[in-house]
Amino acid sequence: MAFTPSSDDLSPLSEINVTPLIDVMLVLLVVFMVAAPMLESGIAIQLPKATAKALPKNEQPTTLSMTKDYRIFINKTEVPYAELISHLQSFFRGRPNPEIFIRADGDLPYAFVAQAMSAVKTAGIHKIGLVTLSEEKKKKK
Repeated sequence: MAFTPSSDDLSPLSEINVTPLIDVMLVLLVVFMVAAPMLESGIAIQLPKATAKALPKNEQPTTLSMTKDYRIFINKTEVPYAELISHLQSFFRGRPNPEIFIRADGDLPYAFVAQAMSAVKTAGIHKIGLVTLSEEKKKKK
């Protein structure tokens, strides 16, 4: 049953037009779809490439990130190098199997990474993993 107003029936149309609302929702959906990948903001590090397979993830790993300007982060919290051992000890206090993954920029000198690994060992963490960028991911970039 179509509604066609006659010339003598000039009452206002009482239906809501949802087309503009749908248009706004679709625009918002597209904006969020484009913006969502950019929300993963991390520490900018150029990882070295390697051919090893990725390890399975059981839980969110603890990472020690080192940038090319010698800044150190535990997960996403910046830590001065002089306080690294004490921060690691307090961070892992009470955990039965402490484990850490090191994400070092490929441009860092080997000596700096080795000193950081020594500090991790001194803090009592003996399971250390090195994070690299796989060959497939490197080729995609």
